[in-house]
Amino acid sequence: MNSRHAQLKSIKPEIASATITENMSADERFQNAVLRPIIKFQNDLLIAVFKNYIQKHKSVFYDLSVEKRIVYIENAIQKDMKLRNSMKGMIIGLFTVEDYEIYIQNSSALNKRMMNIVKQRLISHIQLFERPELLAAV
Repeated sequence: MNSRHAQLKSIKPEIASATITENMSADERFQNAVLRPIIKFQNDLLIAVFKNYIQKHKSVFYDLSVEKRIVYIENAIQKDMKLRNSMKGMIIGLFTVEDYEIYIQNSSALNKRMMNIVKQRLISHIQLFERPELLAAV
């Protein structure tokens, strides 16, 4: 085991609810063992990236209702390839070589799982996406 591999393994947070069983699919196993811990680790960065995305797109997000903000997040993750690829890179960059070799066998399905988890994380932190001046007053 090389140094990078050991260091990457050591920084992945434990997720108690991310169980791994013998009867789950390889994709689900990869999701629980690799994707979810990395996405949790990268949470603050993913939130910062999305805040920047909101500002770069003329801050229209701030004028939306909560329901429309959720749709905005979903559409941004699904349709904006630049944002999507940037976020995927932040996650894939923390793969071990072993993780990457598993990932490339079914990258399309794993990318869907990855982006669904990111989307759910952003939605669950929607309260953090307020106008910066409003957050400073709190």
